[in-house]
Amino acid sequence: MLSLFQRKRVPPATGAAPTPTEPPKGLLRPQAATALLATPRRQKLLEHIWQRTSLSRPQFATLYLTPLERYAELVQQFPASEAHHHAYPGGMLDHGLEIVAYALKLRQSHLLPAGTTPEAQAAQAEAWTAGTAYAALLHDIGKIAVDLHVEYDDGTVWHPWHGPLRRPYRFRYRKDREYRLHSAATGLLYARLLDRDIFDWLSGYPDLWAALLYVLAGQYEHAGTLGELVVQADQASVAQDLGGDPGKALAAPRHALQRKLLDGLRYLLKEEFKLNQPQASDGWLTQDALWLVSKTVSDKLRAHLLSQGIDGIPSSNTAVFNVLQDHGIALATPDGKAIWKATVTSDAGWSHSFTFLKLSPAAIWEPADRPASFVGRVLVDQDEQEEPAPQTPVVPDHRVEHAAAAPAVMPAAPMTADNDVAALFDLLDVTPTPSTLPIASKPEVGTDVGVEADPVPMPATALAATASHTAVQERTEPSGTHFMAWLCQCIQTRKLIINDAKALVHTVDGTAYLVSPGVFQRYAQEYPRVAALAKPEKLEGWQWVQKRFEKLGLHRKQGSGLNIWTCEVTGPRKSRQLHGYLLTDPQTLFQEVPPNNPYLRLADETAKRENSALGGRNDDQE
Repeated sequence: MLSLFQRKRVPPATGAAPTPTEPPKGLLRPQAATALLATPRRQKLLEHIWQRTSLSRPQFATLYLTPLERYAELVQQFPASEAHHHAYPGGMLDHGLEIVAYALKLRQSHLLPAGTTPEAQAAQAEAWTAGTAYAALLHDIGKIAVDLHVEYDDGTVWHPWHGPLRRPYRFRYRKDREYRLHSAATGLLYARLLDRDIFDWLSGYPDLWAALLYVLAGQYEHAGTLGELVVQADQASVAQDLGGDPGKALAAPRHALQRKLLDGLRYLLKEEFKLNQPQASDGWLTQDALWLVSKTVSDKLRAHLLSQGIDGIPSSNTAVFNVLQDHGIALATPDGKAIWKATVTSDAGWSHSFTFLKLSPAAIWEPADRPASFVGRVLVDQDEQEEPAPQTPVVPDHRVEHAAAAPAVMPAAPMTADNDVAALFDLLDVTPTPSTLPIASKPEVGTDVGVEADPVPMPATALAATASHTAVQERTEPSGTHFMAWLCQCIQTRKLIINDAKALVHTVDGTAYLVSPGVFQRYAQEYPRVAALAKPEKLEGWQWVQKRFEKLGLHRKQGSGLNIWTCEVTGPRKSRQLHGYLLTDPQTLFQEVPPNNPYLRLADETAKRENSALGGRNDDQE
């Protein structure tokens, strides 16, 4: 593996510099990878990906950034789908970055390869992390080879095995494209993104190599845990783009059962189920949703799968509903349940009430295969609200026209600034692994502990040196110095993730921000000895650690002398506050200081008011 990092990194080819003139109408100008990845959102995703590896920046550039840049240059402004998820210019690039970030988040809670010794798992850890990222990134790349028709302005057809686009281009979706063929086409493009040295490295791990090849061939059922990680990450990215809950997709059961249920539903809806009938109908398809009679559909689905010799299907309808809901196939009611009570009313005058499963039509049919909608309406009964606005927007007429017309430019991305911030706010904000479980983020009364004596700041170099000796740390008595050494080690090894939705450490105002009391509580949990040391002083363990930290004098104080700073976390759907410490020197913790978290900002006046409410404590008050 070390040989991979000894080679000089070769940036992706940029070709001839584009002319400064605007391309002819209806054409898109290809961009370099650096330009494509320069948006704040994509930079944030790249930061998430880096934080979930255990590599330095140069190592990360070799193993991750180079393939990601090659991917960006290859997919350019292509959407990820015609009218489903990420169906906007640049959607495929966004989807690729998102699914890698989600997959690496999920990978953190798995010891791979399963069934081997801890020593073997530790030795293979980075290879499995990289393999997970490559499987996620490449799983849909075949779409640009078989789903899209791409041509230059002179009518010359472009294929992805030609290399990145070099001249203004246009594209359209092929009318005759075959669903799922893109999985088989992935093999055409492996070597466009990954170096042979990476292949040599990964092929040295037989379990990983086999699983990766199965994923890239679309045979997820043979890919074990790696296949599950990619499928769940894909579902999370799709759910986020369609307005769903990515957390549910990440926490979903094994994908094999979900796949069986979904494929069974698709078959039954194509071959057996009756839709939009006045009597004996299995469901009704409106413009915005597919409403299936719950018990009838569950019974028929189970019977069909059992007749196919498929085992492991839950005998309880409730269990079936839960699986469908967990995977985002069945949409939840306003109170989070799978079953809807609604009344079907036809324009012909008849009306019936049923209990339904509500599904997104896009999960069942491609746009060209979708049946006609019901002539009537479905109204939710009782206390539940009337049928809500669709999670997947109805495709406007101009996009339908575009799909059927000659090659042209896709419409602008349907992403407002608020939506973009929301996506980042929620990114990877799912069930944390035990090593990253957050503690309460708001301090209790009296947490702004004063300094008892003039502090002697500790040099950052000494802290870094201490952090590198893990074995010595474990035998060291808890103290402020030991706390900082522990924190350095946790950040360097990615045991603590920074700038995440529930992180205990952020970068704010060009320096490190330690969330209080969460980061001190986390340390006290890992070192039970703290409780015994705190007891004589009648303090909680985290308070004892906090006092020792303050005595190091590593933090920046407010003009009023207060220690605690308040940060406002803002987003379109939620806003909250964090309380914590700003370090005077960010290199106390970071070898390379990350960019500021764009969703946190210091709230000086707020901090003053809240600290005043806590008794106006300052460095001279105990």
